[in-house]
Amino acid sequence: MKKVALNVVLTFIFGVTANATTPVDGEKKEVNVSKSTITWKGYKVGGSHEGTIALKSGHLMVEGKKLTGGEFVVDMSTISNSDMTAGNGKEKLEGHLKSDDFFGVEAHPTAKLVFASAKPFNKNSYTVTGNLTIKGITKPVTLVVSLFENKATATLKVDRAKYNVKYNSGSFFDNLGDKLIYDEFDLVVNLAL
Repeated sequence: MKKVALNVVLTFIFGVTANATTPVDGEKKEVNVSKSTITWKGYKVGGSHEGTIALKSGHLMVEGKKLTGGEFVVDMSTISNSDMTAGNGKEKLEGHLKSDDFFGVEAHPTAKLVFASAKPFNKNSYTVTGNLTIKGITKPVTLVVSLFENKATATLKVDRAKYNVKYNSGSFFDNLGDKLIYDEFDLVVNLAL
């Protein structure tokens, strides 16, 4: 009887200890890709262009109300321009952005962002570090993410030169003059959860 009681006690102690050290998985919040938006803005000497690009899939990891992770896949074939009209250069710009001069969409149909860490700096906002993959090249990035009950927003500056996007980049070519396209472009993300 003592042996059985000891086994029960030991089983309980080891069971509680195992459960106490097992991390609690957070809630996976899937992103509604059809209601989410990503807008981009690129800059050149004397102007800029902007447009949209669509999410293919994505989720955030949340423990309680705290952001702990996330992963997103972007459909690069959806790059579109919104500051030009059809017949006035819109299609040409979109085709050029999809070409090997820029994002090489045929060979690299998706881009991916995976969160590595999220550190809160106020009630709803986090400084997130992660790994961004564009054209098969993965580099670390830092972004700001704000999390609300059924939505999240993020802003991110991307340096295209780090992903071998060379066209009219001052990082690769000299003396471009007014043909220079700046390396950094902005992304603004609105996620519906």
